[in-house]
Amino acid sequence: MSRYITVSTKVRRELKEEAEKLGINISEVLRKALEEEVKRRKLEELKKKINEINYILKKIDIDRIVKHIRETREGR
Repeated sequence: MSRYITVSTKVRRELKEEAEKLGINISEVLRKALEEEVKRRKLEELKKKINEINYILKKIDIDRIVKHIRETREGR
Protein backbone atom coordinates (compact mmCIF):
# COMPACT_ATOMS: atom_id res chain seq x y z
CA MET A 1 0.00 0.00 0.00
CA SER A 2 1.28 3.46 -0.87
CA ARG A 3 2.17 5.79 1.93
CA TYR A 4 1.47 9.47 1.46
CA ILE A 5 3.14 12.53 2.90
CA THR A 6 2.15 16.16 2.73
CA VAL A 7 4.28 18.45 0.59
CA SER A 8 3.70 22.17 0.74
CA THR A 9 4.75 25.10 -1.39
CA LYS A 10 4.22 28.81 -1.41
CA VAL A 11 2.44 30.56 -4.26
CA ARG A 12 1.17 34.08 -4.71
CA ARG A 13 -2.18 34.57 -3.00
CA GLU A 14 -3.64 35.96 -6.25
CA LEU A 15 -2.62 32.83 -8.13
CA LYS A 16 -4.28 30.55 -5.58
CA GLU A 17 -7.46 32.63 -5.55
CA GLU A 18 -7.62 32.69 -9.34
CA ALA A 19 -7.07 28.93 -9.51
CA GLU A 20 -9.89 28.39 -7.03
CA LYS A 21 -12.22 30.67 -9.03
CA LEU A 22 -11.46 28.61 -12.12
CA GLY A 23 -12.21 25.39 -10.27
CA ILE A 24 -8.66 24.09 -10.56
CA ASN A 25 -7.82 21.23 -8.24
CA ILE A 26 -4.46 22.55 -7.05
CA SER A 27 -3.41 19.31 -5.37
CA GLU A 28 -4.08 17.31 -8.53
CA VAL A 29 -2.20 19.78 -10.75
CA LEU A 30 0.82 19.80 -8.44
CA ARG A 31 0.77 16.01 -8.08
CA LYS A 32 0.67 15.53 -11.87
CA ALA A 33 3.38 18.13 -12.45
CA LEU A 34 5.66 16.43 -9.92
CA GLU A 35 4.99 13.00 -11.40
CA GLU A 36 5.75 14.27 -14.91
CA GLU A 37 8.98 15.94 -13.78
CA VAL A 38 10.14 12.79 -12.00
CA LYS A 39 9.35 10.77 -15.12
CA ARG A 40 11.21 13.28 -17.33
CA ARG A 41 14.29 13.19 -15.09
CA LYS A 42 14.30 9.38 -14.99
CA LEU A 43 14.18 9.32 -18.79
CA GLU A 44 17.08 11.80 -18.89
CA GLU A 45 19.14 9.54 -16.63
CA LEU A 46 18.25 6.51 -18.73
CA LYS A 47 19.32 8.29 -21.92
CA LYS A 48 22.66 9.19 -20.31
CA LYS A 49 23.22 5.57 -19.26
CA ILE A 50 22.30 4.34 -22.75
CA ASN A 51 24.79 6.76 -24.27
CA GLU A 52 27.50 5.53 -21.89
CA ILE A 53 26.74 1.90 -22.71
CA ASN A 54 26.62 2.70 -26.42
CA TYR A 55 30.06 4.27 -26.17
CA ILE A 56 31.39 1.08 -24.57
CA LEU A 57 29.62 -1.21 -27.04
CA LYS A 58 31.13 0.67 -29.99
CA LYS A 59 34.57 -0.39 -28.74
CA ILE A 60 33.70 -4.09 -29.08
CA ASP A 61 35.19 -5.77 -32.13
CA ILE A 62 32.27 -7.77 -33.55
CA ASP A 63 34.48 -9.57 -36.09
CA ARG A 64 36.67 -10.83 -33.27
CA ILE A 65 33.63 -12.14 -31.36
CA VAL A 66 32.25 -13.87 -34.47
CA LYS A 67 35.65 -15.42 -35.13
CA HIS A 68 35.84 -16.68 -31.56
CA ILE A 69 32.33 -18.18 -31.73
CA ARG A 70 33.16 -19.95 -35.00
CA GLU A 71 36.39 -21.33 -33.57
CA THR A 72 34.53 -22.55 -30.48
CA ARG A 73 31.86 -24.28 -32.59
CA GLU A 74 34.46 -25.93 -34.82
CA GLY A 75 36.28 -27.23 -31.75
CA ARG A 76 33.29 -29.36 -30.74
